[in-house]
Amino acid sequence: MLLLRCPLPLLLLLLPLRSRPQKLPTRDEELFQMQIRDKAFFHDSSVIPDGAEISSYLFRDTPKRYFFVVEEDNTPLAVTVTPCDAPLEWKLSVQELPEEASGEGSGDPEPLEQQKQQITSEDGTELFSYKGNDVEYFVSSSSPSGLYQLDLLSTEKDTHFKVYATTTPESDQPYPELPYDPRIDVTSLGRTTVTLAWKPSPTASLLRQPIQYCIVINKEHNFKSLCAVEAKLSSDDAFMMAPKPGLDFSPFDFAHFGFPADNNSGKERGFLKSSKFGRQTSPKPRVDLHRVCVGNKNIFTVSDLKPDTQYYFDMFAVNTNTNMSTAYVGTFARTKEEAKQKTVELKDGKVTDVFIKRKGAKFLRFAPVSSHQKVTFSIHSCLDAVQIQVRRDGKLLLSQSVEGVRQFQLRGKAKAKYLIRLKGSKKGASMLKILATTRPNKQSFPSLPEDTRIKAFDKLRTCSSVTVAWLGTQERNKFCIYKREVDDNYNEEQKKREQNQCLGPDTRKKSDKVLCKYFHSQNIQKAVTTETIRGLQPGKSYLLDVYVIGHGGHSVKYQSKLVKTRKFC
Repeated sequence: MLLLRCPLPLLLLLLPLRSRPQKLPTRDEELFQMQIRDKAFFHDSSVIPDGAEISSYLFRDTPKRYFFVVEEDNTPLAVTVTPCDAPLEWKLSVQELPEEASGEGSGDPEPLEQQKQQITSEDGTELFSYKGNDVEYFVSSSSPSGLYQLDLLSTEKDTHFKVYATTTPESDQPYPELPYDPRIDVTSLGRTTVTLAWKPSPTASLLRQPIQYCIVINKEHNFKSLCAVEAKLSSDDAFMMAPKPGLDFSPFDFAHFGFPADNNSGKERGFLKSSKFGRQTSPKPRVDLHRVCVGNKNIFTVSDLKPDTQYYFDMFAVNTNTNMSTAYVGTFARTKEEAKQKTVELKDGKVTDVFIKRKGAKFLRFAPVSSHQKVTFSIHSCLDAVQIQVRRDGKLLLSQSVEGVRQFQLRGKAKAKYLIRLKGSKKGASMLKILATTRPNKQSFPSLPEDTRIKAFDKLRTCSSVTVAWLGTQERNKFCIYKREVDDNYNEEQKKREQNQCLGPDTRKKSDKVLCKYFHSQNIQKAVTTETIRGLQPGKSYLLDVYVIGHGGHSVKYQSKLVKTRKFC
């Protein structure tokens, strides 16, 4: 990778430290903790603190450089760079410190600002370089003294990244350690569930540090870091917006990424005016990605998945003390297919009874033996509404909700085959009758008016009779009315449970029958008939039912009506 030259003097890029230098070799823990608490300490700083992970942001094709000083030879050093949502190019190099900058003459270390001024403008010695989106490490048990430079570049898009550097890698161990076998095992596979198992992190089992495991599920690909997951999850939130100047922050405030708080500084940074800034703030569609943390469990069943679908599973061990994570080796699996349901064959002109479980579905097939211009589907839903879909040779022709009796006429096609999918109600089981025919005059179910209620006239109510009315149609049909005495505490809920419209007069007692008559009217506005039911007992409740019977003998029941005779007359 091309070495990125610093566009400003090092004095302007690095934090001016007046009293103590920022150095890595001999970390003063008390001083370090003070620095972490003091947000102003790293304000707009290009200095990498020892033992703390920083989060920052890169604009595309705009390099960024970080510095730290190692003042003693043979110092352990570890640097970790975590790309979030785009590949990075990064390089670690070192320049020797001038001999007089070592601080040996006076016994006190010189401020970092003075050390920088003594560094030449020549390129340093390259120690390590990498290009990609993996979490990559530079580890050395014995590093030379010098000014270390970490150069980063994103050529693909604006992106986030994280950097961690330490001179005490053996004692720090902020990232959870992976087990000897870091793979995720799929132990069980179902149509809507996948059970995963993994070996515990030694950080939890041996070092007794607080570790929790977080599982990420998606349909696109595996993720190499939790940072990448967070970037994807928040792609339409402030997380993915370019940092705005004028905010109070430190590199440890994850949402602000180390940009200056000086209101004038934005004017000096040309990239803040570029189109990249505007593009980055535009919302992006939410991705189908889910994250669940399961504590210290080592086995977990993911549920509510879709059948016959490939999913990618990633596991991250998270140190809850440091909030830093390590990725296990991800895996993927395809859920099992839905059990193939038996398809019922429909015969032309014959009524078929269908029962569907709650939230279930049934498939039917209709293959006319002769050529046809039209095909008619008649549906009689006995209970709640059902959903019907009709496809002809794979093409969707119809998708409707059906309640009561409905008829659909579709254009035919030679040698066509029709697949009917019936989906039941969420409330309970569904029952229906269906008829498919290529003969337009074949009508098994009687036609119904839009309003199938029975109206009772309160003023015409007596101690021994009630008068009711109902609507008819232009088609001449046979209507039969039945009565049944019920208890006084009979209510609407009980009546609703008995609203199976497919149960015909043949299921009723002969004593329940009041009368049958034929009725129709060419003027639909006048298609109303009335009937007085006599011979009732005073102060009693009765349930009235009207059945309309079609030419094919199939009947449809109107909505039941609860009436009560007068007690005193």
